[in-house]
Amino acid sequence: MAPAKRTDGQRSLGRRMRGTAGLAALAGLAWVARDVPAALGGRLAGARAERAALSPQFRDGTFHNQADTRTMTAEPGRNLVRELIFGKQKRRPTAPVPLLRPGTPAAADTAGAADELNIIWYGHASALIEIEGRRVLLDPVWSDRCSPSGLVGPRRLHEPPVRLDELPPLDAILISHDHYDHLDMPTVRALVAGQSAPFVVPLGVGAHLDRWGVPAERIIELDWSECHRVDGLEITATAAQHFSGRGLRRDGTLWSSWVVAGARRKVFYTGDSGYFAGYAAIGAEHGPFDVTLMQIGAYDRAWPTIHMFPEEAVDAHLDLRGGLFIPVHWATFNLALHDWSEPVDRLWAEAKARDVRLAVPRPGERVVVDDPPAVDGWWQSVA
Repeated sequence: MAPAKRTDGQRSLGRRMRGTAGLAALAGLAWVARDVPAALGGRLAGARAERAALSPQFRDGTFHNQADTRTMTAEPGRNLVRELIFGKQKRRPTAPVPLLRPGTPAAADTAGAADELNIIWYGHASALIEIEGRRVLLDPVWSDRCSPSGLVGPRRLHEPPVRLDELPPLDAILISHDHYDHLDMPTVRALVAGQSAPFVVPLGVGAHLDRWGVPAERIIELDWSECHRVDGLEITATAAQHFSGRGLRRDGTLWSSWVVAGARRKVFYTGDSGYFAGYAAIGAEHGPFDVTLMQIGAYDRAWPTIHMFPEEAVDAHLDLRGGLFIPVHWATFNLALHDWSEPVDRLWAEAKARDVRLAVPRPGERVVVDDPPAVDGWWQSVA
């Protein structure tokens, strides 16, 4: 029996239904992408642009490193896209990453706040410095993805060990640069609502914070070698070798490492950086440091000058005259082509070979700098 022919009314109804479905899909896509333009951040303008133009790091409309660098180096015979899709690296853990809840310091710790120095690593580059009774938060990223979109981009490999609203009162929030794995719009907005601490950032990054509703009085922008005092701490922006950008435009904001100094204790944080001669200069001017928080992950020979290999991070730690070495920028986001555990495996071997004091905390674990936990290889059971 031949199938019945569709009437004009049925065909018209089908077209209307397809049109409605298409409009619904477009509306859904627009709803999901509604925050993307804001997440891209702001642009240098007005007084902020005038100040940037006076920086020794700024010329021809962008910020620059002290030495020539390339964010991508071509390698004959290597296809990075094919390697990303079909590579055999084990870029994710095979079991859940163990998390700890840091709780509050013991009474004995708070009683000795004048000499207190603890580090809590939350994952990737996000960490809390507890120094002489003050608290400084580094590069907080609590979102599920480090991306302008909640649907695409690198997704977390473990949950944050604490919620943002569980953080203690902060004295300062430091941002090293404006890449999505270090500067996250939803996290910033939550910290604006839940905390009163200032955001201390490199030149130009305040434009992003402005767009996201951070009050002007809570934005402190620094060039390299400039410092800001807050609650007995001296926070200094120091050089790094990296780049910046949240969209198609590159290097419209500055990137930096950070020195956090109290009356007795000192901490250094690399941000993102390749290895460069500036570490020795920072160590000579600001060191020695009780502890360094050093970037060890997301390296590749295709971008060797903007992220450090683990062995170079040990070189930098020694240049800085560092005491305890705590690795950051690994474990949380899949941002390169190496195995998930490779950065810390290589670091542990190099630290032992060069007699460098090392602590490798689980996310959420408090490290008492004067009495750090022994390295136990915890990551190897989940690699």
